[in-house]
Amino acid sequence: QVQLVESGGGSVQAGGSLRLSCAVSTYAYSAYYMGWFRQAPGKEREGVAAIANDGSTTYADSVKGRFTISQDNAKNTLYLQMNSLKPEDTAMYYCAARFGWTLRATLRLNEYNYWGQGTQVTVSS
Repeated sequence: QVQLVESGGGSVQAGGSLRLSCAVSTYAYSAYYMGWFRQAPGKEREGVAAIANDGSTTYADSVKGRFTISQDNAKNTLYLQMNSLKPEDTAMYYCAARFGWTLRATLRLNEYNYWGQGTQVTVSS
């Protein structure tokens, strides 16, 4: 059973930065493709950024140019660097994983079957 544990959330002012981390308990991290999702109160969960097994990435339009997804396979850790944060970025952020191989990173929620508990990000104006 794969476990995902997010960290790095917090409260920042608009324009600030945060880096989220997601530690993945597995002996085969490279066999998973990964994504970051978020859910604001009263809204549906949405994809933010995703990374395929070959390192290719995709981003939601709302975060392009501000967020960067990356991973350290040696540390079994996924990251989300968030810059120029806006109040509308306020949400619970989740990392997600799917065992398998893809060359096309995807933001589709139903592609992922392992989820972390989330880390809260709050951006004040």
